[in-house]
Amino acid sequence: MAYSLELADEAATVAAGEQLGAQLLPSTVLFLHGDLGAGKTTFCRGVLRVFGHTGAVKSPTYTLVEPYDMPEVSVYHFDLYRLGDPEELEYMGLRDYLNDRSICLIEWPERGAGILPAPDIQVNIRQQGHGRRLTLEANSERGQEIITKLKAL
Repeated sequence: MAYSLELADEAATVAAGEQLGAQLLPSTVLFLHGDLGAGKTTFCRGVLRVFGHTGAVKSPTYTLVEPYDMPEVSVYHFDLYRLGDPEELEYMGLRDYLNDRSICLIEWPERGAGILPAPDIQVNIRQQGHGRRLTLEANSERGQEIITKLKAL
């Protein structure tokens, strides 16, 4: 099951993240795909706003993961662009991040192949003209439920 949107600008990208974020439940894993500068981190900013984060959202390119502990859920924003070897995820305690109270947003997931769990939703952001095209693809029953809710909005 897939869902697509045209995103005219940064504000539309944040709004799309907010729409998706409002449907997410703990224990959800999202893989974010797109070229450098496509808007993956901007989209994550929208997701985080839904859970009450009002500060800046930076790409954790050098730290690999940025935790956002909220009262009801922890959101972990991963950027694996600079990951040297997927095994490094084991050493940094990946399994501790994947729990029944967390949502994991993972940019550049292909760098963690073989170690990362399967995602509930694949988020693809591609440049299209002056804007972007967002496509969400469900990879689990949970992902299908989330996308079904989005389509009903």
